[in-house]
Amino acid sequence: MSAKAISEQTGKEFLYKYICTSAAVQNRFRYASVTAETDWDRLSQEHPWLLTERLVVKPDQLIKRRGKLGLVGINLDLQGVREWLKDRLMRETTVGKAKGVLKNFLIEPFVPHPQDEEFYVCIYATREGDHVLFHHEGGVEVGDVDAKAQRLMVAVDEKLSEDQVTEQLLTHVPDEKREVLANFIVGLFNFYEDLYFTYLEINPIVVTNDGVYVLDMAAKIDATADYICKAKWGDVEFPPPFGREAYPEEAYIADLDAKSGASLKLTLLNPNGRIWTMVAGGGASVVYSDTICDLGGVDELANYGEYSGAPSEQQTYDYAKTILSLMTREKHPQGKVLIIGGSIANFTNVAATFKVTIFVRRGGPNYQEGLRVMGEVGKTTGIPIHVFGTETHMTAIVGMALGHRPIPNQPPMDAHTANFLLNASSSAVTPATTRTASFSESRKSNDVTPAKKSKAGLPAEAQASSGCSGAKATTLFRKQTKTIVWGMQTRAVQGMLDFDYVCSRDEPSVAAMVYPFTGDHKQKFYWGHKEILVPVYKNMADAMKKHTEVDVLISFASLRSAFDSTMEAMQYPQIHTIAIIAEGIPEAQTRKIIKVADEKGVTIIGPATVGGIKPGCFKIGNTGGMLDNILASKLYRPGSVAYVSRSGGMSNELNNIISRTTDGVCEGVAIGGDRYPGSTFMDHVLRYQDTPGVKMIIVLGEIGGTEEYKICQGIKEGRITKPVVCWCIGTCATMFTSEVQFGHAGACANQESETAVAKNQALRDAGAYVPKSFDELGVVIKTVYDELVANGTIIPADEVPPPTVPMDYSWARELGLIRKPASFMTSICDERGQELIYAGMPITEVFKEEMGLGGVLGLLWFQRRLPRYACQFIEMCLMVTADHGPAVSGAHNTIVCARAGKDLISSLTSGLLTIGDRFGGALDAAAKQFSKAFDSGMLPMEFVNKMKKDGKLIMGIGHRVKSINNPDMRVQILKDFVKQHFPSTQLLDYALDVEKITTSKKPNLILNVDGFIGVAFVDLLRTCGGFTRDEADEFVEIGALNGIFVLGRSMGFIGHYLDQKRLKQGLYRHPWDDISYVLPEHMSM
Repeated sequence: MSAKAISEQTGKEFLYKYICTSAAVQNRFRYASVTAETDWDRLSQEHPWLLTERLVVKPDQLIKRRGKLGLVGINLDLQGVREWLKDRLMRETTVGKAKGVLKNFLIEPFVPHPQDEEFYVCIYATREGDHVLFHHEGGVEVGDVDAKAQRLMVAVDEKLSEDQVTEQLLTHVPDEKREVLANFIVGLFNFYEDLYFTYLEINPIVVTNDGVYVLDMAAKIDATADYICKAKWGDVEFPPPFGREAYPEEAYIADLDAKSGASLKLTLLNPNGRIWTMVAGGGASVVYSDTICDLGGVDELANYGEYSGAPSEQQTYDYAKTILSLMTREKHPQGKVLIIGGSIANFTNVAATFKVTIFVRRGGPNYQEGLRVMGEVGKTTGIPIHVFGTETHMTAIVGMALGHRPIPNQPPMDAHTANFLLNASSSAVTPATTRTASFSESRKSNDVTPAKKSKAGLPAEAQASSGCSGAKATTLFRKQTKTIVWGMQTRAVQGMLDFDYVCSRDEPSVAAMVYPFTGDHKQKFYWGHKEILVPVYKNMADAMKKHTEVDVLISFASLRSAFDSTMEAMQYPQIHTIAIIAEGIPEAQTRKIIKVADEKGVTIIGPATVGGIKPGCFKIGNTGGMLDNILASKLYRPGSVAYVSRSGGMSNELNNIISRTTDGVCEGVAIGGDRYPGSTFMDHVLRYQDTPGVKMIIVLGEIGGTEEYKICQGIKEGRITKPVVCWCIGTCATMFTSEVQFGHAGACANQESETAVAKNQALRDAGAYVPKSFDELGVVIKTVYDELVANGTIIPADEVPPPTVPMDYSWARELGLIRKPASFMTSICDERGQELIYAGMPITEVFKEEMGLGGVLGLLWFQRRLPRYACQFIEMCLMVTADHGPAVSGAHNTIVCARAGKDLISSLTSGLLTIGDRFGGALDAAAKQFSKAFDSGMLPMEFVNKMKKDGKLIMGIGHRVKSINNPDMRVQILKDFVKQHFPSTQLLDYALDVEKITTSKKPNLILNVDGFIGVAFVDLLRTCGGFTRDEADEFVEIGALNGIFVLGRSMGFIGHYLDQKRLKQGLYRHPWDDISYVLPEHMSM
């Protein structure tokens, strides 16, 4: 949702901070918020004016007409305010159809004034610009301001002047107040624009000799502009509509949504309800809610929500878990129903004590496998799960769930995706004339197809396909259409090329890609069986210059960069159509795009859209789904039916319905769910009216806006003569007690005429074919189509099978058609989910258990959760091996490299490469030698004698500096810890006995730190209880113990590197006097 209501306190805080006007705005920041938890003594200390001034108190919960409802306390002292609140604070009240508890109140200074000092001002956004309404009589009795207020429209990208305000709005204002009001209104308008407001009403605004007082204020801001206004907005809290509580689960899903590129929405309507929904897609979620309410389930509907935009498996799991958690908290005597309009890989277990029935209907990529998995889950858990695919009408499961229609025992399943690899004859028919016309369209040099002549007397705005000054094309896409794709969307591009191939296009539709974040290069794709290269450019100018045949741009730019890239694209005259996929572009930016597009004659599809499709010719990005759906819905060749919808997901549903009830789609466009789509329903309906191949038109409108009324006007005036089947979704909104913002930003009615019910009735009255509900949409479409076939308007033709397209390896594997051994195997870490997992333990648990570095090393190296003392020992080993001065070979190498100007990694590697049996790498060797001797029953003296006889050094024995008389304190520290905490130290005791023998011969032949760690670690592995004897020996054999020294000493090497850089040491050269030059005698001087 873009336009979101803010509290009066938030709105006034913004205004007092950021309005720029010479008018004296009084009572700045003089407001106090009161809740049931308010400490009145502290409140009066923070706002001392509460004790000295007369006050006004009112609820701040998005309640309209508070004065008429008796919810404003006026001219009270602080004690009077408290008495007034006793009867209202935390009390339930009814406002319209909504019942809610009054929880938040606002206290402000009372401003005494006569009635003639009250005025009304309102600014609100529309597609064409921002309207400023002003009335010289404000206050509670202002009445119908739409009918009697002075009105001024400021076009997009234009500024408001004081002269305009004075001349057009302040005609009934006393002369002495005009200058102040004009200056304030201009400042207010600039403030409204700068902070991305979409609605701002002040009633009344009081103007006295002292200045301007803002008494009551209501406002909405464009929440999608958060990334622009964050510095000024801060963290804005958007309160729920009055009558609906704010639930933590809603906040949790909102947080998931904010962190994801997908769309995740949840609104709890009745937590005790028995009917729950989990629906994919903003449009589909509204349709399911409509159907539930149409069938009498409005009082039992528990939630509204949707998930779309390809959420990850983890995100879908978290969303499903939240729904199931809410659903199973309370029992219901009739049991509960979960209606799923999307595929879910796994379900959270539901307690057997709850009576739950689940109904699933889903289509899309690999939906057959998803439905099969759900069915299996039902069998294993004992939960009744009824699954249906695209062969079942989308909302049929609602009737089944509510008992209004029978549940089929074995519904017919469509062919598996893999079956589409083979050509197959079909009895389906398509109109010969339509197909021939579409495939044989000639490309005109100006790319503009003249529209039919309008009937005499029609208004000018009805005669053009849009209200722009630049002429827009009637035909947007042909079989020769070429496009540039902005963004590295390789999957979408491959889908477009596969579509081109099955449509028997001569060449791919994608001429090039633009991606600013990489250099110019070529990207590999498939064209049927062969590989091709598509050029990728760093900037749009190069792409346009080298591909002059391109006339369409498909923009996958992010919401932050979509505006700039679109404005740049419109500077190239060759572009006549732009599809903007991104959702969440601020409305002010969208309106600027629309204005420039209208001036230049460019058709904009989107924002917030999947795009559009013209079967047999061209498709935008991911429109129509993957190849299996393209083939199933016969989108590879044109039919006779054109449609336009807001929803991308519902456009694919229309593809399915139309393919099952008619000869197929001729063209389809999803204009997008934002309040101000780049092109409107009427733009496309008029194009279809002027396209010979289109025989009937389908419009899927929705709640919010008034665009559908233009279709009514076009039908009544005769501009639209082809049959129009129309249905507006969102009929359930009038049945809810509180306002619900549906999935699309534009799906919210601000007045009665914008409701879906009102628009459906108007369309029906105008002569459009309007079903009773979405359930009957397919039936009405088939009825109209059959009439056109009967009267000869459509002549069916034999179906021609499309060429086969090889399936991608990755998709074939996803479908389970092939298998391939993995190149790697891993058993210690899994990063694929939402949370990193170490050896089966989520990273949050690692921190919750305070496992430390030793515990993490235990998980990643040994796949075990080691005892606490073992983790501490590992950490001690890392500490004592971290460094041993700059003179040792590893540190020396690191220092030399650092002084040679090498980077950190190179210097560290140089030091690590010196580690071996002679330096630091004796841990493994010591562990192996001592273990072998001990395990064979060899006495310490026998072990020493044997090593001497074999001419081998005993690894871990000996030190260049330390001795029995000058012990290594590192070894002493470790020895004390091991003796205190280890269950057994047999090998360590054995090594200490060996040390007694070796030091008797030479005092520096001590058990050094490498040897001590090696033998102690063997004791740890063998006696901690986490390993078998074979497992313990295997870890020694594969070199795990040397890893301790490598890891520990890396810390020291990095320290030496940083130290040399910090000291700015120059290139090292070894001094001559420290080198003994030994040359052959005949070469000596």
